[in-house]
This record gives sequence, structure tokens and C-alpha cells, in this order.
Amino acid sequence: MRLSLRARLFTMIVLPLVLVAGLASWARLDSATQLSQRLYDQTLMAVALVISRDVLLSEGDILTGALTGALSEALGDRVFYRIVGPEGSFVTGFSEAPAPPPGDGADMPRFYDSTLDGVPVRVVTLREHFDDPRFEGWVTVQVWQTVSERAALSLRLLAQTIFSLASVIVTAGLIVWFGIHRGLRPMRQLEAAIAARTPDDLHPIRRWVPPEMNRLVEATNDLLARLRAAFAARDAFISDAAHQIRNPIASLQVQAEALLTAPDEASLRRRAGDLAADARRAGRLTNQLLSMEKVRGRSLRRERSQLDLVALATETSRGFAARALRRGVEVSFASTGTPRSVIADRVLVEEMLVNLLDNALMHGAAHGGEIAVTLDFAPEAVTLAVADDGPGVPDDLRERIFDRFFRAEDDGTAGCGLGLAIARDVAQAHGGDVRLASGTQGARFEAVLPLS
Repeated sequence: MRLSLRARLFTMIVLPLVLVAGLASWARLDSATQLSQRLYDQTLMAVALVISRDVLLSEGDILTGALTGALSEALGDRVFYRIVGPEGSFVTGFSEAPAPPPGDGADMPRFYDSTLDGVPVRVVTLREHFDDPRFEGWVTVQVWQTVSERAALSLRLLAQTIFSLASVIVTAGLIVWFGIHRGLRPMRQLEAAIAARTPDDLHPIRRWVPPEMNRLVEATNDLLARLRAAFAARDAFISDAAHQIRNPIASLQVQAEALLTAPDEASLRRRAGDLAADARRAGRLTNQLLSMEKVRGRSLRRERSQLDLVALATETSRGFAARALRRGVEVSFASTGTPRSVIADRVLVEEMLVNLLDNALMHGAAHGGEIAVTLDFAPEAVTLAVADDGPGVPDDLRERIFDRFFRAEDDGTAGCGLGLAIARDVAQAHGGDVRLASGTQGARFEAVLPLS
């Protein structure tokens, strides 16, 4: 069963109090038993002395009924006695006495618990030496009484303790419950404020909360910020997709209709080629849009771990080299500096490198050219560079080429203007950037990622 926060706090505070009260009651019962034992034993000792003196004065006669009645009334339990003279001769009292525990009985007076006729009793035995001619020698006096009043006294003391502790616990419980109710008021107010928001209100929470709730509010605000970013990315993707895919689909439709009306086989083949080229462009655009959305989504989730960048670059370059060779372009890889792992999203970094390689193959390297992939490890950052020996980038386009859907009017390629934008988004999501190096032959794009 899952308890509410209020019930959990109340239980965690009051339950220890109840446990402590239980231990205190047990300790109080033990001390009350010892106290009643000590008080009644002292009284029983006094009674034994009174009886021994009374028997001496009455020359061994049994105690009067008035005296035994007074003693029983004073102690609350019936009093019994037995007196044995020198050499074990019976003097007076009750003929049967509780059996003493094993031992020599050298210590006098001697207290012990016993039973008589199945009734528990408390016994005191003492020996006195009388010089009176009538009782000259050692006289043993045994006095015992039932123990019901002793137990009753212990229980009364325990009941008083339990009542006091129960009163304290009940009072503390009421105070704690009221305090928890008042203390949780800011949380209820925060709950009401959040519940009153509209579904599209994702602004940060700006109300006062106790210091203990600051972390919760900060985490909530962080979640709201990520939700705003996710919704903005979704809206941007829908807008980009709707804007960019409309024209390719319309072109495909026109090409397909033209294919149906081709007057001869040559026209049919030419129009089919145009249709296939438009389909390839539409497919590439769709893949790039999905790649861009994947970058956005994974950057929001922050799925990062220790990444061996050398192994990733080697594997990706090797796989890309087979594709580049079909166009007569060679791909090389080199690494400088001391390799270190980077905290990054493997999928995103691989996507960044693939887009840089695609860009170099499509816009930079001519037939028989070369693409060089290099890694340069510095103390604070690592630079992943992709360089080609193509015509390079005009100075007036050095920044515009990173804009989404930007294409030079005369590039004559089937690109859709998203590769470099995706690469920069990945780098910036990792706290780095992608830049176009200056003063180099061809184009050299450098992705800088921090190592700490």
C-alpha cells in the first residue's frame, strides 16, 4: 500500500515516539516492580521484627487476631509467620512454612519467593539470639505474605506511566499532523497553480516555494524548457517538411503525368529519367529532413556516454570510402595528438561526420580527387576535420552555407542544403561548433568538440 506524503511523514515521526514509549513502559514496569519489591520487603522485615518481639513478650503465645488483622490491613496482603526455637523446636505460628531455596542460609535476613498451597508468596527469614531464660539461644523467624498487592502496585505505576506517555504521544501526534498540514500548504498551492495552467503554457514556475522544494521546481522548470524546445523543434520540422516537400511532390506528379503522354519511346525514356532524378532528390530531401529531426530529438534527450572518437571516425571513413571510390575519389584518415574519449552521443556524432563527408563528396571532390579526414586532439578539445581538394567556397557564402536549405544557384548538384546545418546542430548540441577553415586549398570543415 502506497501512503500519501502526509501519512508517510506522520508515520515516520509518530511511530518512533510510540516505539520509545513502549520501551519506556517496559523499563518503567521493571523499575516499578523493583520499587514495590523493595518497599514491601522493608515492610515485611519490620513486620518480622514486630512479630519476634511480640512472641518474646507473650512467652511464645500466638499473635492476637487484632495484631494480625492490623498487619494484613496495613500491608494489603495476608501475613503468616512461623517461629522455631533453638535446636529446631517449634514455638508458635503456622505449622507449614514455604520451602526455602537451596543454600546454607548463612545470610540473614534472607528474602526469597516461594509458593504455599499453590499460592505465590514472598518470604523473609531472620535469626535472632535471645538471652532471655525462656528463649535462650538462636530463634528463627519466618514471615510471609501473598504478593497480589505488590503486583497491583507495579501495574498501577505502569498504568500511570502509560497514561502519561499516551497523553504526550496523542498531543504530539495532533501537533505533528497540524504542522505537516500547514507545512505542505506551499506544495498544495504549487499544485493548484500548475493545474490552473493551460496545456500550451510552458513558461517557468516563478512562485515562491520553501528551500526544500527548490530542486523540484528547478527540475520542473528544466522539464518545461525541454518540452518547449521539443515542441518548437516539432513545429519547425513540420514547417520545414511542409515547405520543402511540397515542390518535389508536385514535380513528381508533373513528371509522372508527362510520362503518360510521351509521344514516342525516346521521349518516354527521357521523361522517365527526369522522374527518377526527381524521385532521388525527393528521397534525399526526405532523408535529410528525418536526419535533422533525429538530431533535434536526440539532443533533447541527451543520450551521451564515453565515445572512442578514433574508432568511430575510422569505421565511418572506411565505410564511406567504398562509396567514394565508385566516383574515383579516395578517402584517407589520420589522427594526431594523444587520443582521448569524449562524452557524446555516438549516433549524432556519426551523423555529423557522414554529412560532412557527403558534402565533401557532392560539392568538393572532383573525379580523381581526395577527401582527408583528420582528428587533432588538444588538451581542451578535439577537432574533427573533413577536407577536399575541390573549388572551395566563395568568401561571401562562408556563413550562408550553414543555413538550412541554402544552395548556391550554380552548384548543379542534387543537394538539399541540410547537410552542413545538421553537422553544426550536432556540434552545438555538444557544446562545440562547425566552422569553415580559411587559407586552405579546397574546403576544410572543422568540427570542434570539447573534451571536458
